[in-house]
Amino acid sequence: MSLVFDIALVSGLIALALHVVVGRDGKGAIVAFIAFGLLLGLAWVRLAAIDVALTEAAIGGGLTGMLLLKAQAHLASRASRATPAFERNWHVPALFCGAVTLGLGYAVLSFPHPAPSLAREAVAAIDATGLGNPVTAVLLAYRAIDTLLEKIVLILALIGVWSLSTDNAWGGASYLRPAMVPEPLIFLARVLPPFGVLIAVYQVWVGADAPGGTFQAGTILAAMWLLVLLAGLRAAPETRLPTLRMMLAAGPALFILVGLMGVAVAEGFLSYPPAIAKPLIVVIEVALTLAVGGTLALLVSGPPDRAPKP
Repeated sequence: MSLVFDIALVSGLIALALHVVVGRDGKGAIVAFIAFGLLLGLAWVRLAAIDVALTEAAIGGGLTGMLLLKAQAHLASRASRATPAFERNWHVPALFCGAVTLGLGYAVLSFPHPAPSLAREAVAAIDATGLGNPVTAVLLAYRAIDTLLEKIVLILALIGVWSLSTDNAWGGASYLRPAMVPEPLIFLARVLPPFGVLIAVYQVWVGADAPGGTFQAGTILAAMWLLVLLAGLRAAPETRLPTLRMMLAAGPALFILVGLMGVAVAEGFLSYPPAIAKPLIVVIEVALTLAVGGTLALLVSGPPDRAPKP
């Protein structure tokens, strides 16, 4: 039964991938892409990579799908005023995807056996952090400086996107065209957000001891926010709002503050006192989740194109 399930899973992934590439309906292809991301997350579960599965479901099945829906809505509004559409050439992306697949297959088959790993060392030192999830320990303790820099890069990327707005729209809000998404997704925009927020809270809470964590939870929050905006249920916030900017900056700022505290009371920058290591990491994760969720949603929304209200 396990083999039959795996064959059906792989067949479903191949069928959805072909539909995304060959399909002529843009919205249908996007819905298939979202389904592909969710099904691929299940494939990662079968490979015992739970953290990767959660990330794939949140990004591939959620955030990227929202980005594609926005792009499709923008292109559809332009196509209605354009000259007759040209025939879509799907052969080039299909050949490119095939070449990438072959390259990745060759790379995987070329790995040394057994693969080099520091897993034993990571697990052996995890007790000092008070955490039960080795992935969280790597991201927030062993390689915390990398995680901090990643979050700062996200903020810098958002500033770059905002800088693309016109002078009169600086500090204003992005305009996400409502009613340009399939009707079922509008229904989901009314139903899913409470469950999405609950799942995100759960992901943060269990991330210290089980698969989950900041980026997965933040991506889920971003996807729920974008779904509401795309459905026209709420307007995008103005980027000049102090509360919005404080939420975006609070996560990295708190991370840096805790890191500096480590210089005074622990062994150095981003070192945690063993007695309170786990509570500090959980507090950092909560603040980073809000920052990541807001940053990703605003990145997808694009630069402000509406002037701020007087």
